[in-house]
Amino acid sequence: MTDPFTPRPEHHFTFGLWTVGNPGRDPFGDAVRPPLDPVDAVHRLADVGAYGVSFHDNDLVPAGTAATGRQDIVKRFRRALDATGMHVPMVTTNLFWRPVFKEGAFTANDPRVRRFAVKKACEATELGAELGAQVFVLWGGREGMEAEAAKDVRVALDRYKEAIDLVCEHISDRGLHLRIALEPKPNEPRGDILLPTVGHALAFIGSLEHPDMVGLNPEFAHETMSGLSFSQAVAQTLWHDKLFHIDLNAQRIGKFDQDFRFGSEGIRDAFYVVKLLEDARWDGMRHFDAHPYRTEDSDGVWDFARGCIRTYLILADKARRFHEDSEIQDALRVTKAAELAESTAGEGGLEGILSSDYDEDALAAQGYGNERLDQLVTELLLGVR
Repeated sequence: MTDPFTPRPEHHFTFGLWTVGNPGRDPFGDAVRPPLDPVDAVHRLADVGAYGVSFHDNDLVPAGTAATGRQDIVKRFRRALDATGMHVPMVTTNLFWRPVFKEGAFTANDPRVRRFAVKKACEATELGAELGAQVFVLWGGREGMEAEAAKDVRVALDRYKEAIDLVCEHISDRGLHLRIALEPKPNEPRGDILLPTVGHALAFIGSLEHPDMVGLNPEFAHETMSGLSFSQAVAQTLWHDKLFHIDLNAQRIGKFDQDFRFGSEGIRDAFYVVKLLEDARWDGMRHFDAHPYRTEDSDGVWDFARGCIRTYLILADKARRFHEDSEIQDALRVTKAAELAESTAGEGGLEGILSSDYDEDALAAQGYGNERLDQLVTELLLGVR
């Protein structure tokens, strides 16, 4: 019997080299798994049903690699992609790991550091385009502060805007056919990071020279860290037509950035995110930016990868059944959910609204049946419907 939760290429499941390649190092302990060769990662990801692989520039080409060495690495990686049918839909750049970025990258106080960061980002766009990427994610992990007196946030945002504008200019000048996706996060590694949430980043995009080239890469863990609803953040990103990419993982509210296997925490929000993406027929990548538990050996890494994919497909099936369940649909009618799509202005417009009478007591007396609907969704997720 065929497993109904078997991934297919059209599902667009992707992983980063840094996810399955995470060695289990943390602030309190050293690596517990050996390094994973990028080529081996491509083959193993293909085996678990992934569509593609993403990477930071230096995940693939170590910093300081000579031009000839870079060519050899890229050729070897491309052969693995060709052999497996895997794709590189997204690339990013690491502007947070090396000591030079300890005070910031695009928003560093030292202009030489900022120029170095812009150059590194531009070179990363070229590497991504060479391998067929269409999205370039930018996470400003060091764009922030602990000592507020040391950085004027208004001026820092000027420099942030300038850097994004410069990278857009480079992409356009070189004809690289990439779009940029900003990735918000509230804190860690900095005490406070600029563009901390989806809302901040959406507002920032409007200030750019090329706002059409820039969208978002919202991440489940990053919004959840602040106690926000990730599904609502994704919905607003879709509403603005700015969902260029998405990072799926799991997170507990108020904790450090945990990057757990997708669906291992917050299963209700995970369900509503999957339902949102499937209902919208969003054709982008379902990218898992998560890490295997530190308890795992090399075999456990692939249990982790299969788990991310399988949970998404199970939740997608739950979303389909949500629409087919007659009791859920009846409960939805009681909530008047469909009536939200009706224009408030109506045929009479503002004049019609102002000239009409409303029975406030009758309107206030209505019940909306949210308890019943919510319980039915709970039962659906618990597998008794």
